[in-house]
Amino acid sequence: MARSGEGTSGASRTRLLPSTLLWQTFLLVALLLVVALGSWVQIFRYFQEPARARDVAQMVVSVINLTRTALINADFDRRMDLLIDLAALEGIRIYPAEATDELAPLADTRPLRLLTADVRRQLGDHTRFASRWKTLEGFWVSFRLDPDDANDEYWVMLPPERIENPDDFGWLGWGGGALLAALLGAFLIVARVSAPLRQLARAARMVGSGERPPPQPESGPQEIALVARAFNQMAGNLARMDEDRALILAGVSHDLRTPLARLRLGIEMSGAPDDEVTAMVADIDEMDRIIGQFLDFGRGDAQEPAAAIDLATLAREVTEPYRLRGVDLRLEVPESLFAQARALSIRRALANLIDNALRYAGGNDPLEVSVCSEGGHARIEVADHGPGIPENEIERMRQPFTRLEKARSNTKGAGLGLAIVDRVMRAHHGRLELSPREGGGLRAALCLPLAAPSGEQDRMRRSAQSEQDRP
Repeated sequence: MARSGEGTSGASRTRLLPSTLLWQTFLLVALLLVVALGSWVQIFRYFQEPARARDVAQMVVSVINLTRTALINADFDRRMDLLIDLAALEGIRIYPAEATDELAPLADTRPLRLLTADVRRQLGDHTRFASRWKTLEGFWVSFRLDPDDANDEYWVMLPPERIENPDDFGWLGWGGGALLAALLGAFLIVARVSAPLRQLARAARMVGSGERPPPQPESGPQEIALVARAFNQMAGNLARMDEDRALILAGVSHDLRTPLARLRLGIEMSGAPDDEVTAMVADIDEMDRIIGQFLDFGRGDAQEPAAAIDLATLAREVTEPYRLRGVDLRLEVPESLFAQARALSIRRALANLIDNALRYAGGNDPLEVSVCSEGGHARIEVADHGPGIPENEIERMRQPFTRLEKARSNTKGAGLGLAIVDRVMRAHHGRLELSPREGGGLRAALCLPLAAPSGEQDRMRRSAQSEQDRP
């Protein structure tokens, strides 16, 4: 259970991270920049705070010494006028200290600790500090007119702007601006690297779907240029291999089927008994069909462009020749059902399923062909009444050159029918489903993504426009 929980938390962390190289690299660079900027700010503050504390401490000591000197040299009767002038002109308030004074200590920060230690070192250990005297907030420092007379003590309040660093927010602004500029530069750098990779990814998907991608630009950084050059060479080699394969398959089809046609003609004209001629012609037809399967498997996916096709119409057209041959086939289709597919490939796949069912299930029981929609997918299903496929063998039957000798009595065929259908469905981003049929037999279904019929969106737009134009 612990492992399961760890796996779940790891998966959730993975989902929180972006999936693209661009944003993963950008976030990593941004994190490094933020950490670097934060480190430099802390280093700057660490070495700047003692110097500023000394400057502020010197200012505080100078103000207190001047104030003490002025109070000592002034007549006792004029001391009150002097205190009023200091408060009005310099913003410095001075009050006599009393035993009942309500004081609040200063905040315990490094700058204030440095400041108070330097002031106390110059004025004496008896110097006290406070952030509030009675109800007045500020920076309060005590001093004595006579260092040895504790009864003649005063409190002086300095304006906060003289103590605080007025440039803190300015530094933060400049630092934030520098960080934004660095992040913008990092994004441009990462985007410049990831753009060619995205182009290569699109071209690789085109190669995977059987299309020939345009040549990739072999410019930019040396590493990207080398990858693009290697990809262009690989795409060119694959295209030449496809051309050679098509040429070889065309030659194989001609070189094998021409002798078979002559052999069949010779058998039919040999004058042998009809049952022997029928058996030999059936063997030749089976050989021709096997050659066709080999060629279909060797050609791979068709280059026909995908389009919205009506699967109901396609099923009617594919099954009609079987009906004309006398096959007992029951068709159940809707009026129309559209899917995004290559019509020729789907025709071949459906014909392979029907041929497969007829070969292994025999022609005594009817075949059931149906078209429907289920779970956002179009579904073409062929059900037979044959021996079926054991559930533990279903996945193996998707592999080429695989046959079930025990499960199905007919051992003819190359074992490529279901492999061809499975390849066609994977090329359509669909799937081939094989499952036992109730009462015996096999259900083989082609599942394709649904699509709107061709031109339907244009008709809907024209209809909406006409509704708007009505008075």
